[in-house]
Amino acid sequence: MAYWLFKSEPDTWSFEMQKEKGKAGQEWDGVRNFAARNHMRAMKKGDLGFFYHTGGERRIVGIVEVIREAHPESKDPEWECVDIAARSTVPRPVTLEEVKADKRLADMPLVRLGRLSVQPVTPEQWKIICQMAGVTS
Repeated sequence: MAYWLFKSEPDTWSFEMQKEKGKAGQEWDGVRNFAARNHMRAMKKGDLGFFYHTGGERRIVGIVEVIREAHPESKDPEWECVDIAARSTVPRPVTLEEVKADKRLADMPLVRLGRLSVQPVTPEQWKIICQMAGVTS
């Protein structure tokens, strides 16, 4: 299993909206960055990801699961996307400031490549952030 981070402007697509989609999930469409697209191509069904609110919030607010591997977008088949479904809200959101303050997370793309909308997360980083967020199991 691999881990990821999906960034979204909460005014455009929030974690609450993602949760409303239930188990059917939603296409993670609209990504127009080749690196982010390549990360989605690498995803496998069952992979987990953090859902990160950008903008004024700048915090990890939930956990999602990849429920469908890379496929052409419905709206623009020239681009690819994955489908994700909400798994859970994190007990305690983790802010960007907290991530940046933890030296163990200094190599995270969230810290180094702030604008990348879909990014990998190492198993070690996943564990650290889950602990910070109060996620058990």
